[in-house]
Amino acid sequence: MKKSLDIKLEKIASGDRSPKNFIIADAKDADMAGGIVSAGFDADGKPIPMEAYRARMREIVGQGIVDIMLMSVSNLEILSKEEGIFMDSAVTPAARANDTTDIWCARGSSYATQKSRPFSSASIDSIISAGANLALYSATFNNCVDFDVAALREFKAFRAEAKQKGLSYFFEVFNPNAPEGLPEEKIPQFVNDSIVRCLAGVPKSERPRFLKVAYNGPAAMEELAGYDSSIVVGVLGGSAGTSFDAFNLLYEAQKYGAMAALFGRKINMSESPIEFVECLRRVADADVNPVEAVKLYHSRLKILGIKPKRDLADDLLSTKNKKSY
Repeated sequence: MKKSLDIKLEKIASGDRSPKNFIIADAKDADMAGGIVSAGFDADGKPIPMEAYRARMREIVGQGIVDIMLMSVSNLEILSKEEGIFMDSAVTPAARANDTTDIWCARGSSYATQKSRPFSSASIDSIISAGANLALYSATFNNCVDFDVAALREFKAFRAEAKQKGLSYFFEVFNPNAPEGLPEEKIPQFVNDSIVRCLAGVPKSERPRFLKVAYNGPAAMEELAGYDSSIVVGVLGGSAGTSFDAFNLLYEAQKYGAMAALFGRKINMSESPIEFVECLRRVADADVNPVEAVKLYHSRLKILGIKPKRDLADDLLSTKNKKSY
C-alpha cells in the first residue's frame, strides 16, 4: 500500500498545498527522552507501562488517520518487524535517529538545561533492520561555536550514511535550550537562519523530506515557510496544554504556511487519543475551527462516557495567554 505521507509530499511538491494534504504525525518516541514516565500516569498516579504505550500506537495506526507513527527503535522493531502492523497500512513508520542531550529528561536530572550535545543511541542499520525507511534527526543550536559545530558535524555524518544506506529523514530543529548571548526576541530569526544556512550546502539527495520546528509565532512561520517552497515546514507540539492549545496550534501554524504537525504529548495525554486525532484531522482539513473542535471533542467524550480532565470552559482556555474562547 502506498503511504499517505508519500502521496501528500508529492502533491505538495507539485504545488498543491490544500488542507487535505496537511501531514499529521503521532510522536510516540517519548521513551527516548523521559524513560519510565514517558507514557504518562494512570488514574492512580502510577507510570503507564510500555505495553500500554504500544497498545496506543497500535490503536492509532489502526485508525489510519495519522500519516506517520514516530517511535523508538525498540518499539519500531516490535510493531513493524515482528508484528507487521504497517504492511497493510497507509501510515509510515519512523524512528528517532538521535537523542541529543537536551531531550534527556530523567527524573531529577538537569541535562535539559545544559547546552545540547549530539548523541545517538540508535544506528541507521538498526532503524532499517527494525522496519523503517524514515527517521527523525534533531539538532539544537545555542549560538555557541564549539557546540553548534559539533552538532553540524554529526548531522553531516548522518546525512552521508543515510544517503549511502537509503534512509530518508525529516529534520527537527529545537529552539535553543541554553543560548549564549542570544536575546530572547531574536530566537525565532536565529532558528530560521540556522536552518536555512545549514541546509544551503546540502544537495537534494541529502535533504530532509520536511522540517519539524517550534511554532515561534506567525511572522517566523510565514518567513520560514515562504522562503523556499521546496522546504516543507512542520510544527512540533511541545507540552500537552489544553485541547484548544493543540487545535489552535495546528490551525495557526497551517494558516501561516506549515504543512505538517507532529504532536506527541498533546495526543498521548488526551483522554481519548483516537477521538483527539480525529478532531485534529478535522481542523487540518478546515472542516472545523479550533473552538468547534474542542466542543466536538467534548461531545464525543460524553457519548463514550469518558470523563474529561477539564470542563469545557477550561478546555477552551489558551494557556499561552490565559484567554478563554
